[in-house]
Amino acid sequence: MATVVDEIPIAKDPHGVYRVGGTRVTLDLIVSAFIRGATPEEIVQRFPALELTDVYQVIGYYLRHRTVLSEYLKARACEEASRLEDHPEWSPAGLRERLMARRSR
Repeated sequence: MATVVDEIPIAKDPHGVYRVGGTRVTLDLIVSAFIRGATPEEIVQRFPALELTDVYQVIGYYLRHRTVLSEYLKARACEEASRLEDHPEWSPAGLRERLMARRSR
């Protein structure tokens, strides 16, 4: 029986962030969407730059390597929280209202 080996479509950028399938979409975005219950198809709908096969591979990789990736994902979550703390204007809370107010000017 032949062994099929596919390359996992994850690459680390110069800032140490894992990106998927040659896109700007990060590993943590896909994993967090999956954890919240999104299917691979829904993830591709949300991020059309992604390929469905890449999303399936990345989710499979995450499920097989949760413990290894947990440190990276925790660090990314802390980094995001820190940035939102430093820049409250980036917070998604109230974003729609801010955009609608800007539009009506």
